Amino acid sequence: MDADQDSSPLRLFSKNSRNIVSLDMADHGGTPGEGYGADWVRAVLLQEGLTQFLDHKIMLLAQPRIYGRGFNPVSFWFVMDKQERPIIIIAEVNNTFGERHSYICQKSDLSPISREDHLQAKKVFYVSPFQSVEGEYGFRFDISDTKVGIWIDYRDGDNGVYATLTGKRTPLSDATIVKILLKRPFGFIRVTSLIYWQAIRLKLKGALFRARGLPPTIGVSR
Repeated sequence: MDADQDSSPLRLFSKNSRNIVSLDMADHGGTPGEGYGADWVRAVLLQEGLTQFLDHKIMLLAQPRIYGRGFNPVSFWFVMDKQERPIIIIAEVNNTFGERHSYICQKSDLSPISREDHLQAKKVFYVSPFQSVEGEYGFRFDISDTKVGIWIDYRDGDNGVYATLTGKRTPLSDATIVKILLKRPFGFIRVTSLIYWQAIRLKLKGALFRARGLPPTIGVSR
């Protein structure tokens, strides 16, 4: 959604206020629970010397809260060009310990990011007790007005994990919300349950447990 949009005309969805489905900017951009949304993205752009994009449209892709509960392993901020193409993408990664780190993705020439582009970021943030805080993320994005495609390839030597997020892009409506709630009424429980289930499977397979260290002293890296 447009991160600068003040409110929602829908009955079942609200921004920055309680509803059956809601999106609270305090959950995104900056410290978890103390985020400040699109203004945080602009602060990052300013910090990175990308001031030419301060007035550009900023979009947020995230799982909303349902009945006031939610968890996003990763959310994505998109800084769009005048043709609604992503130029800068910030992957906002959360772990189950309430910590967060974000990775900036952009091309060296700051041209629009397309499906063919492979963007990298060095892993510096503890996500799973069965993965080291080493290696590299590879990102690919296919973002248009009709679809969303995100592919993340994490590699640490010969080990790796591949994750995908793909789907059609449709306008948010009360009817769409009802369909989603009927299909997955407690989506936030499903997300966290899958995380812990995968951890149990890895443990049973003999995966080594790695202790959690201190998070990075900076909130954003590449």
